[in-house]
Amino acid sequence: MSSAFVQAAVILLREGLEAMLVIAMLAGYLTKVGASHRIQALYAGSLAAVGASIIAAWLFAVLNSGEHSDLLEGVIILVAAGLMLYVSGWLMVKQDPRGWQDYLAHKADNALAQDTVWAVGALAFLAVFREGAETVLFINALATTEGGWSAGLFAGLGAATVGLVVLFYFINLIAQKIPLRPLFIITSAFLFAMAIKFIGEAVQEFQEQAILPFTELKSAAWLGAIGLNPTVEALSAQLLVIVFALATYSVVQRNARLAREDKAAIHIAQPQIGNL
Repeated sequence: MSSAFVQAAVILLREGLEAMLVIAMLAGYLTKVGASHRIQALYAGSLAAVGASIIAAWLFAVLNSGEHSDLLEGVIILVAAGLMLYVSGWLMVKQDPRGWQDYLAHKADNALAQDTVWAVGALAFLAVFREGAETVLFINALATTEGGWSAGLFAGLGAATVGLVVLFYFINLIAQKIPLRPLFIITSAFLFAMAIKFIGEAVQEFQEQAILPFTELKSAAWLGAIGLNPTVEALSAQLLVIVFALATYSVVQRNARLAREDKAAIHIAQPQIGNL
């Protein structure tokens, strides 16, 4: 089983699972608020997003013309890494099931408030297309790092597609019982690790074009054996991203804690004011 097969399958399964979870949760919410007639629009928007993602992949292939460019590859990999970091952070922040439910309820309420099926369809389209567009970038980045669109990569995508069909059936059955916190944390951690790996690969592409210097770390040569970039430039960039991510997460958590404390203080103060 090739590395391309495994990575392609994992990327498609991960992104597809996230999209299906969003749609299943939204469908459940629409049912609870008595708007089950809008679920058809929800699924229609999802299917349209899948088609748009395929078109985006085709446009990328046409614009790229199949020509090899280390600079373009580096940019693509960096964009993919940036999206991975963004989604990783978003999932980590939304890991609290109550926060996730509130987020979905807010999005669905905004769509329902417009009193049109187009709003619901657009909501589904954006939710799925975000995952689809990311998948296109991730798979293209994987193809560049693995030496092209190999049979193993296509086989991985095919296997993942079959798996997603099966998963979709079961997700619809148990959508309200899926433990969100473990799923979000594991997915977030995997995305973050992939992003750090891609950053090293992007630095390598720029080093091959002499855009960045190349300072090999002899003591870290073993990293090359596992497909990582054992240079000062790559490891420095990766370390900076890790430190920035940890600092940002710490600030977000602190602000969320302070907001909860302020909200609790307001609730305590309100009855006292009413008794005056």
